[in-house]
Amino acid sequence: MAAELVCFEPSCRARYPVTDIIYNCPRCGGLLEVDFPPPSLPASSLRELWRCRRLSDAPLDRSGVWRFRELLPFDDYSHAVTLLEGNTPLLPAPRAARWAGLERLAFKHQGFNPTGSFKDNGMSCGVAQALRLGMRRVACVSTGNTSASMAAYAAAAGLQALVFVPHGQIAFGKLAQALEYGARTFQVEANFDQILALVRVLAERLGIYLLNSINPFRIEGQKTIVIELLEQRGWRPPDWIVLPGGNLGNTAAFGKALRELAGLGLIDRMPRLAVIQAEGAAPFYELVRRGGGRLQPVAKPETLATAIRIGDPVSWPKALEAIRATDGVVEKVAEAEIADAKAVIGQCGIGCEPASAATLAGIRRLVDAGLIRPGEDVVAVLTGHLLKDPDYIYRYHCRKLATPSGGAIEVSYANQPLVVPCDADRIAGLIAG
Repeated sequence: MAAELVCFEPSCRARYPVTDIIYNCPRCGGLLEVDFPPPSLPASSLRELWRCRRLSDAPLDRSGVWRFRELLPFDDYSHAVTLLEGNTPLLPAPRAARWAGLERLAFKHQGFNPTGSFKDNGMSCGVAQALRLGMRRVACVSTGNTSASMAAYAAAAGLQALVFVPHGQIAFGKLAQALEYGARTFQVEANFDQILALVRVLAERLGIYLLNSINPFRIEGQKTIVIELLEQRGWRPPDWIVLPGGNLGNTAAFGKALRELAGLGLIDRMPRLAVIQAEGAAPFYELVRRGGGRLQPVAKPETLATAIRIGDPVSWPKALEAIRATDGVVEKVAEAEIADAKAVIGQCGIGCEPASAATLAGIRRLVDAGLIRPGEDVVAVLTGHLLKDPDYIYRYHCRKLATPSGGAIEVSYANQPLVVPCDADRIAGLIAG
């Protein structure tokens, strides 16, 4: 397989070997993506091959990433690292559908991954590339999920993981994972975007492989979320795929996956993408609203949905192309909307981290605006597990949730725990009431 790194900028399109340790085009500074020849098998044979692998006990076949390896840029699987990632469910949610104004809705729940988020799909490929390059140390900047995932996959691969997080701006449920998996963790007194610039300098100076979503091999792994979703639906694309927007790596990955699947004849039409951002961290929304140009970063992004608290998303050019290619839309939602949507998802017996709930809040806004019709077929991506940020849940249900600036958030579905005496009659009365 003659895979290459290709500059994403249409005016450049310079090509480099996949063995070059680069994250931007040396010629123009543009983002890079991995390009490789499509598989020679017809669509029907690929579908059958992937279906048959689901019955196999081989580790690569049991992975929801490596099972689709014909669409990954590797021809030697000796470096593949798997914790049996992927294989996440597609869950119908009629109660959430009614709340959002839809007739039907399903959640593709990436929180069922080994470390509890979608990052595992991408990290499996990113760490495999690190091994292919002979790297011994890997690093990432993270608001939580990336650090947990990289730490786990680095540990599985025998690599040293270096994690950099904004001090005081990470949920403890996520930080605990990085610590438990053995990563050296640095809490830096800066925001995500400032730390990413710092770590890029350190990576080049110290020979460390960077595994943020600017790494094109991360994007390759995250493509498989869409491939698996469509396979679960019998290769019938929904009308909409809705996902949260932070660093926009998933948006870039979904766009690339859909282009490749359409080119191979695996799907007969492109679903529309809808990307939802938090109001306090919505530079991509503002870019699309202006009609294009260059993204204007948000200097101090603010949202309790820490996974999407990013003001300068590096993958925005790829994400913008994905929105244009799918006739997609971008919306933003308020903190209270995210909080209530999260509670509604919980009432479905599903649960998710705060950033995931931006999808349902955004769907409700888009239905109200007439952009999504009530009868359309919608799949929303839940990116992280319920227990990624349990403190948020407790504060919501105890009506103690506040904005980053300290303002109270009015919540609609609080389920406050009761303090009661050890008295059967009193408790029976409360239950009956």
